[in-house]
Amino acid sequence: MEHYPVFLNLKGRPSLVIGGGTVAERKVDSLLSAGSQVTLVSPDITDYLQQLSTQGAITLKQRMFQDNDLQQAFIVVAATDNSKLNKQIAELAHQQQTLVNVVDNIELCSYIVPSVVDRSPVTIAVSTGGASPVLARQLRMKLETIVPSSCGQLAAITEAYRDAVKARFETTEQRKKFWENALRGPFAELVYAGQLDEARHLLDKLLEQGDGESPIGEVYLVGAGPGDPDLLTFKAVRLMQQADVMVYDRLVSKTILDMANRNAERIYVGKEKDNHAVPQDKINDLLVELATQGKRVLRLKGGDPFIFGRGGEEIETLAAEGIPFQVVPGITAASGCASYSGIPLTHRDYAQSCSFATGHLKDGSINLNWEQLVQPNHTVVFYMGLTGIRVISEQLQAHGMPKNTPAALIEQGTTRNQRVHIGTVENLPELVITSGVRAPTLTIIGNVVKLHEKLHWYEPERHVAATEFSKNEPK
Repeated sequence: MEHYPVFLNLKGRPSLVIGGGTVAERKVDSLLSAGSQVTLVSPDITDYLQQLSTQGAITLKQRMFQDNDLQQAFIVVAATDNSKLNKQIAELAHQQQTLVNVVDNIELCSYIVPSVVDRSPVTIAVSTGGASPVLARQLRMKLETIVPSSCGQLAAITEAYRDAVKARFETTEQRKKFWENALRGPFAELVYAGQLDEARHLLDKLLEQGDGESPIGEVYLVGAGPGDPDLLTFKAVRLMQQADVMVYDRLVSKTILDMANRNAERIYVGKEKDNHAVPQDKINDLLVELATQGKRVLRLKGGDPFIFGRGGEEIETLAAEGIPFQVVPGITAASGCASYSGIPLTHRDYAQSCSFATGHLKDGSINLNWEQLVQPNHTVVFYMGLTGIRVISEQLQAHGMPKNTPAALIEQGTTRNQRVHIGTVENLPELVITSGVRAPTLTIIGNVVKLHEKLHWYEPERHVAATEFSKNEPK
């Protein structure tokens, strides 16, 4: 370990910054945020630094550096573009045993400034010891994605309860167990969700129970998106990695499953036409059963759980049974597949509205409000429509949709196996047969499909050219 990691308490302590450029601006801002009393020395300064001086936020000495400027400083930052002056400042600071940082010169520094993830009072610092500041920033950005923005609030609440926990539990080991159980369960998730009063109420309840064990677990209803794992939300990934058991569907890819906690129990409940591994009511009951065992249950669904994902049915059961749950939306197939195929769902010149419809109702029928779907300057997206594609084609035309209206079948959208098949509403049934398209496939119908040829940008790793059913595709 080349540098000893330490966090300095600068509240009310004097700091000195020499330099008046943009680098000095960043250093001054960091010192002010830590509560330091900042003095700036430089003959030339930026407008921003002048503004801070006018506001009284910093003490400004608008002149050249003098040796006695160091006398009252607790820490020093040399941020000039004069290397000779920076070296002089460092040598004087070393002589006086004052901490000094010389920007972009690690050899002259007695301390270095890391990249910081600020979730006050939680602070995470990343440093490469000056070897690669860019790498440190990249690591910091990765940490930003996995540390919830409300982590600081969680730390503040736990600090407020320290005395109560200490009074409730005699030994350090008991207190440690209590906090480990509390911070890995619904209490922490309530804080992350912004439900602070509910979180405090639950923590009071855990204290009353005495062992810190929650009588029930929690269910995370998480949308896994349309296929590309990079489209998962930060919150989805965080909950996936802390689950005890994972209940997942057929449309969730192995790549996404591998991002979840590898030690989690996995239960497959996938459904496809005429082949339901587990009926929906059994899935609902399973979630309740697992949660009542005190487990954190990840219910992972393709797309968005509230858009043709039956998520509403599942949380109805959870709510009726008093099971804590939270819902994490995912990018629905319509949005993901349209984006990856270069087909905007709305466009000022082609469509000012859009409808999502299912091509497969509960009883197997396709009984839709066709008049509502057939509107000018409108886009219609069908989920699960392959089996009923002939009915969809016939009904849309029967209710006034022109037979040459452009249509697209997007197979395995957003994945490296994506294929886009272009046709018209009239020849959709034949296109399904000749292309050999298979589920999961999304159907987009409307003039926006014309834009595919111009706007398609996604080239899957396994290159498969988009197929065009008709050479007379409308332009």
